[in-house]
Amino acid sequence: MKIDGCTALVTGANRGLGRRFAEQLVARGATVYGGVRNVASLDVPGVIPVTIDVTDAASVAAAAETVSGVSLLVNNAGSYTGASASDGSLKDIRLEMETHYFGTLAMSRAFAPQLAASGGGAILNVLSVLSWVTFPGYSGYAAAKSAQWSLTNALRIELAAQGTQVTALHVGYLDTDMVAFVDAPKSDPAVIAALSLDALEAGSVEILADNDARQIQASLAGGVAQLYPSAV
Repeated sequence: MKIDGCTALVTGANRGLGRRFAEQLVARGATVYGGVRNVASLDVPGVIPVTIDVTDAASVAAAAETVSGVSLLVNNAGSYTGASASDGSLKDIRLEMETHYFGTLAMSRAFAPQLAASGGGAILNVLSVLSWVTFPGYSGYAAAKSAQWSLTNALRIELAAQGTQVTALHVGYLDTDMVAFVDAPKSDPAVIAALSLDALEAGSVEILADNDARQIQASLAGGVAQLYPSAV
């Protein structure tokens, strides 16, 4: 996937990791659309705002009619409600699924024809270490991220015939507003965006962006007893 000269669409481009992706893509020579619910919130120089609410099918369809020539889709839009699987609000849990799973699905379906027309292009899905493991306070979010991971694998297989590269980005805590309440080491979103685009351009289909991602993936082979020793 060559970034210089491509046309990219980044959802959730107004802040956090999405903003850093948008900035990096502009710097690397891409034409960049920033998908946001409120276009007034997007002030990244060089980025063209487009209204997109990934949880609204009509909004996604309208964006696909408005924007043309997309060869790189970055599914970055996210939500975090803190809902617990055992007793959290079903409304909040549904929002997590609508954002991370159904939102990614809707965007990927809507823009797959444009990717195909560009020669295949690429999709970069922003996942998490919580695609693989869950913790108290994150279970609703983790379930949605796990579903998004499975979807990413499915899209990789099913879009291979049109030449689309589908890449998963797994990362731990980022220094963003979403996890400002967490007192733990966090990665710089600008660093993660840069290394992710380097890996995407090199053809990687799975990016383990930090030590948390590498350690959690390695621990999967140990099974439930290793992942959740206090629960078995």
